[in-house]
Amino acid sequence: MLKTYQYPKFPFVRPAELDSPQTRHVPVIVVGAGPVGLSAAIDLAQRNIPVVVLDEDDTVSIGSRGVCYAKRALEILDRYGVGERVVQKGVSWNVGRTFFRDEEVFRFNLVPEPDHHRPGMVNLQQYYLEEYLIDRARELPNIDLRWKSTVIGVTPGEDAVTVRVETPAGAYALSCDWLIAADGARSPIRRMLGLDIEGKIFMDRFLIADVVMKADFPPERWFWFDPPFHPGQSVLLHRQADDVWRIDFQLGWDADPEEEKKPERVIPRIRAMLGDDREFELEWVSVYTFQCRRMKRFNHGRVLFVGDSAHQVSPFGARGANSGIQDVDNLGWKLELVMQGKAPAALLDTYSDERTYAADENIRNSTRSTDFITPKGNVSKTFRNAVLGLARHHPFARGLVNSGRLSVPSFYVDSPLNTTDADAFAGRMVPGAPMDDAPVSTPGGGSPWLLPHFGQGFRLMIALDDAAALDAATAEGLAALRRGAIPVEPIVIAREGGAPGGIETLHDVKGRVRERYDLQPGTVYLVRPDQHVAARWRRFDPAAIEAALRRASGQRA
Repeated sequence: MLKTYQYPKFPFVRPAELDSPQTRHVPVIVVGAGPVGLSAAIDLAQRNIPVVVLDEDDTVSIGSRGVCYAKRALEILDRYGVGERVVQKGVSWNVGRTFFRDEEVFRFNLVPEPDHHRPGMVNLQQYYLEEYLIDRARELPNIDLRWKSTVIGVTPGEDAVTVRVETPAGAYALSCDWLIAADGARSPIRRMLGLDIEGKIFMDRFLIADVVMKADFPPERWFWFDPPFHPGQSVLLHRQADDVWRIDFQLGWDADPEEEKKPERVIPRIRAMLGDDREFELEWVSVYTFQCRRMKRFNHGRVLFVGDSAHQVSPFGARGANSGIQDVDNLGWKLELVMQGKAPAALLDTYSDERTYAADENIRNSTRSTDFITPKGNVSKTFRNAVLGLARHHPFARGLVNSGRLSVPSFYVDSPLNTTDADAFAGRMVPGAPMDDAPVSTPGGGSPWLLPHFGQGFRLMIALDDAAALDAATAEGLAALRRGAIPVEPIVIAREGGAPGGIETLHDVKGRVRERYDLQPGTVYLVRPDQHVAARWRRFDPAAIEAALRRASGQRA
């Protein structure tokens, strides 16, 4: 098979712990150097928390695997220092088209409104994302990446967790304050601790074929139900980097996975789809089944589960890696506050609460998609085909077509960290919502987009017409917030002028920030480090802000 990517080999370095009788203690250990584990390490390292990363392999993932990275994940990856590389290398797209047999019946646009920095989705083979994250991790001095290091034992305690690590040079023990399990769907750590994961395995199989070919198809997601080239089944087509095209063929539960992966079985399927005149070469082939499952809780004492180790969904909808990256974004700042002694350990319960809520949302959407794509009875299939047939000509039926509801961020509307609105607001930037991006100009320099000015810590956004008109009492209140035990950095959004006292000022050049956040002069938003809205008011009230900050950091308001 053709190879468009040269897989790196990372050297095993003999750990010093093998030559010491003492068990070394580190603040955090991350197990698993996939996209989620590497993101967790980078998030914490950027918060000046030392991290040891253990991975049993010595290279990046084999095959394209995770392909689609959604807008929200891209915005998080921007903060981890790799978003631009992903966008530049990957294939950006917003439009998806669904076909029934040979006729288009449904079309969607992931970003229907203008003035967002990142596209709705970028397609990129997982090995590139891992490579970029590893490059970023190597730039951070407080990340210790250890390859060919397999965790063979975990002993949780009240004050620490000890792991036993097997390497080519022997085994050693390492202890930590917190252990983050990013070790995948089969999670050995979950198994070692005797923890359950519950849900459903779908009785169907799909073939993945990565095909290298020159084609002028537009950068869109194409999905077929019952196409002439693969009758009675479904097919998905995505373009990736390097002229690699991802094709998923539904096979049915009775298909033999080993037989279906053979080139003599795969190539005729692709020729039937593309025609005999289209030249192509196979790069990678795999067969998979669907699973929609999650753990009851994602935090167990000092062991924290993220990504596929905590939850799994079917691949239609691009919810796997995207959800895992959002897990990390939710966890990192909370773990930092707990480790600094600025928040109670119970704040980590809200990591589980918020991300199990998100997992349930993903599982619900993924299950509905899978049931529509792979109906298990004649009645279900008749209903599905009737919907597809009606969708050709009737708009009401198009909303029922489900070829995979694509990944969107969760709104933590019921989170105990939110402060309920006391004032009237329009729009969707409710407490618990992830922030919407918008273009800005920056008199003091920096990104011409809103979101890069938020994150890492708490932010307070205050709206004015003229930033220079910020009154002295408000300026002193903002300065007090900056000096607090949990600092809150103010950002003034204005039409013109610059705020006094060195307060960061952004100009709302197109009015999109006012529009999306329903801003009026004096409006204030408290934003969490993961860019979710914590609270909002129509006027600056230091006491209300302090109470909301205590609530958002897991303390009594």
